[in-house]
Amino acid sequence: MYLCKETQSMLNDQALLLSGAGAAFKVHYWGIVPRLYDNPVHRHSFFEICFVMDGEGEYTDHGIDYPLRKGTHFCSKPGVTHQIRSRNGLFLLYVAFDIDESLSQESIVEAFHALAEHGEVCVTGEDDCPSELLWKTLLLHENRTGNLPTPAVLSVAHALLLSFLNLFGNHEPSAAARQDSTFLLRQAKLYIRDNLSEPLTLRDIAGYLNVSERHLSRLFSTGIHENFTNFVRDERIRKAAGLLASSDLSIKEISEATGFSSVHYFTRVFTQQKELPPGHFRRKFNDSPRV
Repeated sequence: MYLCKETQSMLNDQALLLSGAGAAFKVHYWGIVPRLYDNPVHRHSFFEICFVMDGEGEYTDHGIDYPLRKGTHFCSKPGVTHQIRSRNGLFLLYVAFDIDESLSQESIVEAFHALAEHGEVCVTGEDDCPSELLWKTLLLHENRTGNLPTPAVLSVAHALLLSFLNLFGNHEPSAAARQDSTFLLRQAKLYIRDNLSEPLTLRDIAGYLNVSERHLSRLFSTGIHENFTNFVRDERIRKAAGLLASSDLSIKEISEATGFSSVHYFTRVFTQQKELPPGHFRRKFNDSPRV
């Protein structure tokens, strides 16, 4: 049997300023609610992360609905409107916090910025994931032999907040992971440039690299701050511009060589990107004085 009110009071008394391992946090509040039904649509200027100990319900974040059940974590990001709803009530644990950027390592600050921008909203993980275990470790029991000693509460609470980076998919990468990501991104870019005449779907390239589509998409967004589709389009246009300037290939041949499905589509995209139709671009380049 958990002592919910006592746990909430203990955490709000002892665990509002957390520091260590390169990260410092300012906790606004902790909450332990045995039965939460609905709350109003609202937003925060800080992170609020919740864990469903038991029950079922629904969470709406930025207009998107997510199912809630036992074992679900969900993240309310700064500035995003959200709402919790439950017919029979949720046993909910939650914590609201900011990272103290002045006292934290730059890499961890950047990881929380990425969490706010790109992190998952709702995660239903396997039983006994690290975040779940840390939550349960903090809970006070009627049987006091199962409770943490007071000096350990801060360390476990701090570890819980750090665990959210990994849980929601934006953990601080190790040097080896960064190297692997750089290598995979380089491979993907080379494959794209060498196969521009082909359709080049995210699924096909992810399969070639033996990674998930989601992971490949994230490599582009975090590695070069551009999405996969835009990168492929820009590479097609870059090659097309080079062929227009340096070859005698027809516009139809160039559109095929750079993977466009039709001359009309090629002309439209090229004109949008270069602000000149392909024929005008070629004439302008050929009319330019050569050094």
